[in-house]
Amino acid sequence: MKKSYTRISMAALAVLAASVSVTGCGSSKSSADKDNELYVYNWGEYIDESVISQFEEETGIKVIYDMFETNEEMYPIIEAGAISYDAVCPSDYMIQKMVQNDLLAELNFDNIPNIKEIDPLYLQMASTAFDPENKYAVPYTWGDLGILYNDKRLEELGIDPPTKWSDLWDERLSGELLMQDSIRSAFTIALTKNGYSLNTTNPDEIAIAKNDLIAQKPLVQAYVVDQVRDKMIGGEAAIGVMFSGDAIYVIGENPDLDYVIPEEGTNVWIDGWVIPKNAPNKENAEKFIDFMCRPDVALKNFEYITYGTPNTAARELIEDEDLKNSPIAFPDLTQYNNLETFLYLGEDGEELYNKYWKEVMSN
Repeated sequence: MKKSYTRISMAALAVLAASVSVTGCGSSKSSADKDNELYVYNWGEYIDESVISQFEEETGIKVIYDMFETNEEMYPIIEAGAISYDAVCPSDYMIQKMVQNDLLAELNFDNIPNIKEIDPLYLQMASTAFDPENKYAVPYTWGDLGILYNDKRLEELGIDPPTKWSDLWDERLSGELLMQDSIRSAFTIALTKNGYSLNTTNPDEIAIAKNDLIAQKPLVQAYVVDQVRDKMIGGEAAIGVMFSGDAIYVIGENPDLDYVIPEEGTNVWIDGWVIPKNAPNKENAEKFIDFMCRPDVALKNFEYITYGTPNTAARELIEDEDLKNSPIAFPDLTQYNNLETFLYLGEDGEELYNKYWKEVMSN
C-alpha cells in the first residue's frame, strides 16, 4: 500500500517484452511448453527459494517468478491482464476486491487435497471477511500489525515501553519513529487510536485520523515498508511499526528489541493464494497451491519468512519450541480486543483514503 502509482518488476517487464516480441514475429510457444510453465506473482522475500526448485524438480513445471511490494502495485497488473499470472498472493481485502471485480477463477479443490492441512479457523476467518464460500483463496500466511521497540534506546530517552498506538504521539520520540508507508496500515494506527473501525468509510472519522497523522509527522524519521527491518536491527530508531513476522526476524537479530500488540486493537490479516481468471495454466497453479499446503513445504516457508502459518501439521513439525510457542508468531487472539481484518471499501472508500493520504504526505 506504499505508493499510489503502478510499478512493475523488471522481471515482469522482461516477460511482457518477450511476449510482445514473440507475438510480433508471428511465432508462439508450443502447447507442450505452456503445459510445463507456471507464472507466480508474490511479495518480495515471501518464499523459501528452495521450495520453488523443489516444486520444479518434483513436477517438471518451470516456474517464472515475479515479485511486488504492495497490494496496490499488484492489482493493476492483474486487472490489465497484459501479463497472465497463474498464481498470485494478495491480502484479504484485495482478494475481496478481485472477487467483486470478477478477476479470479474458482478453485478446483479436487486438485488441492492438502487444503485439509489448513486450520479451519483461518478458512472461517477468510469466509467471514473476504471469501464467503471459500471458493477463491487458500490461506498462506497470517499475522498482525504492531509496535516494535528498542528497550535500550527508549531507556536513554526516558520513555516507557509502548503499550498503545497513542504512545506513538509522544513528543520525545522526535526523529525516533518509523511509520508504515502504507495507506491502510497508517490509517489503522490513527483510526484505532481514536476508537474507530479500521474499515470505516465515515469521512469525519477518516479526517480526524488524517489530522492526527499530520500532527505526528514531526516525530517520524521515515515512512518505510521493508526497510523498517534493517533500520530497527541497526538501532537507527526507537520504535517501528511492523508486521509480526518481520518482528520475529528482527528480534532474533537484535536482543534490544521487543514487540507488542497495542491495547486499542489492530489489524489481523491473511494473505492467500488465488488464481486469476485469465491464468493460462490453472491446473499447474492448483498443483502449486497444493504443494504449498504440504506440511513439509509449509514448514520450510514458515522457517524462512517467520510469518504465522495456518497449516496445522506444519506448526506441529516446528522443532524450535520457543518459535513453536512464540506469542508473536502465534498469539492467542482471544486475549485482545478490537481485532479486525481489512475489508475492501469500494471505489469511493479507496478514493477517500487516497485523497487524505496525499494530504498527509504533502503537509
